[in-house]
Amino acid sequence: MAETMKAWQYTTAAGGLEKTLYNTTTFPTPSKNTLSPNQIFLQVISASLNPVDYKIPELGMVGKIMIPTPAIPGHDFCAKVVATHDTNDTLKVGQKVFGALGGEVRYGSCGEYIVAKTEECVPLPEGVDEDDAAAVGVAGKTAYQCLKPYIKAGMKVFINGGSGGTGTFGIQIAKILGGHITTSCSTGNVALCKELGADEVIDYKTNDLLQVLKTQGQVFDLVVDNVGAPATLYKECHHFLKAGCKFIQVGAAADVGSAANLVKNMALPSWLGGGQRPFQFLTLKANREDFAELGKWLAEGKMRTVIDQVFEWEDVPKAFEKLKTGRTRGKIAVHVTAKG
Repeated sequence: MAETMKAWQYTTAAGGLEKTLYNTTTFPTPSKNTLSPNQIFLQVISASLNPVDYKIPELGMVGKIMIPTPAIPGHDFCAKVVATHDTNDTLKVGQKVFGALGGEVRYGSCGEYIVAKTEECVPLPEGVDEDDAAAVGVAGKTAYQCLKPYIKAGMKVFINGGSGGTGTFGIQIAKILGGHITTSCSTGNVALCKELGADEVIDYKTNDLLQVLKTQGQVFDLVVDNVGAPATLYKECHHFLKAGCKFIQVGAAADVGSAANLVKNMALPSWLGGGQRPFQFLTLKANREDFAELGKWLAEGKMRTVIDQVFEWEDVPKAFEKLKTGRTRGKIAVHVTAKG
């Protein structure tokens, strides 16, 4: 094993992570000799990008406290097992796995090698493409944990933001679980959302989203907000979400106003002007069983990964540029090492 590896590294994200990333071949390779029983050493085949990969580094000093630099971005991966702890009988050397690194990642999947926990990945099912599996990662797990515990057949679900990474998985997962899905997206993505299984699609470019939802009345059993906008969506949700039913927020813009609005939604009681329905900001939990079921659905053809664009290794900064436009349909994948 070489002492160094290739990696897209940053020491600062001032001015935008896509502008400060630099490609190095001298980043120290993680040590496979210090693995704990619940860790595995992996060579990354494909990675996939998420907004969190640039939002935390771009928080300035707060970001540096959360993720000390130099660092490598990237949570999602499909990879090959290079080494395991002697006590690990779950995964084997040479086996392909997929999953997502948890927490604030310092040495991520935009590097040739990573160390993951066994609960953060599962074997790649036969017949599933490495790029498709890598793109499940954070978005697939997020959608799964928003929906699986709450949906029963026949329930009506509103998913705010159906054409992004979490939304494209969410529509499909909700449909697999027997839900009736209403979602929102821009004009150009209406057909995609319907193709994925949405029963009703609200084009927020040509409609007042809140007004359309309000006219439907209290019909929804669950609301999942992948966008964090409009800002009053939660406060107004009692007009369209049934009493006692949950509003789950996933996405929010990385600005002071959005952060303040999130805090208000979480903390302000209804009698002081807050929302009138239970509010939850999703915190992801590491769970191999979640990834196993998602992989099974991919292998069975019940679910598919929507990939907007695949970038080669040398174009990782361009991949982040694309992600930051906010107009990605589904996911972005990156080839790290050779597939096959």
